[in-house]
This record gives sequence, structure tokens and C-alpha cells, in this order.
Amino acid sequence: MSRLPAGVVLVTAHDPDDGPDGEDAGMTATAFMSVSLDPKLVVLSVREGSRMDELLEQVPLWAVSVLAETQRQTAGRFAMKGRLGDRLLFQDLGYERGDASGAPLIDGALALLECRTEQRVPAGDHTLVIGRVLTARTPAVQAGPLAYYRGRYRRLDR
Repeated sequence: MSRLPAGVVLVTAHDPDDGPDGEDAGMTATAFMSVSLDPKLVVLSVREGSRMDELLEQVPLWAVSVLAETQRQTAGRFAMKGRLGDRLLFQDLGYERGDASGAPLIDGALALLECRTEQRVPAGDHTLVIGRVLTARTPAVQAGPLAYYRGRYRRLDR
């Protein structure tokens, strides 16, 4: 499957029960796609038992920022194993908080979506999270998409 190029997104959610003001969580994902236009549904695959899997089981609202080719460092930051706590990862990252989800939407992303979980489907060592798109917009960003192919982040030739 490493020969199948994939887009790169940053999935975020806000955990209101983590600390006095809550805490944001983020995860880089390449297993994300559109499922239906009517209703607008997307699917995200998360590793079973991961922080994001556990959070999305408790919190029904989440967000997706479709990363631009200029956001390779952001993708790598949220994909690291043994990484820093989420609070530090968001510390110097530009974002706005989504009105529908309360989750961070990353500045400079190609598209921004806010979703509500409709269904969770166990699938081997992952969980497929099917989300209804509540809001979607495409900021005026001129960069191309960030892609993942053969274990590396790539730019698409335009």
C-alpha cells in the first residue's frame, strides 16, 4: 500500500475534560477520504487504542485540516512516535478554533472541515470513524497538496 499516494491531513479534537480549560489533541493521517455527498460523510482510520481513537470515542466533534505542501513540518510533528505532549505541539502553531467543533483548524491548510461522528466501525487493529461534515471551507491558499508516498512526504508536480 506504500505505492498508493495519499493526501495528508491533520485531525484535531478538543477534550474539554482534560485540565481546567480542556486540551487539544492532534494526529497526522493519510487514511482519510470522502464517503458520500448526500449526506456529506467522510471516513478516518485511527489506530485502535491510540489517544485519538480513545478521544473520538468520548468526544463526537472533531476537525480536519487538509495540509498543503508547505506544511510538511506540521505533518511530521504530529506523526512522531514518542512525541511531546499535544499542548506543546500546538504551542507555536497558527490555528483558529472551529465554531462547530471547538477543535483547532490549522492556518495555511488547503481545506478545513468540522465533523460529528456518525459511526465507529472496528477494522482489524484500526477503527474507522465515519463523520458527518458540519462545515467545510477552502481558504485562499495557493500551495499544492501535501502527499505521502513510499514512506515519505511529497509534493505533487503541478
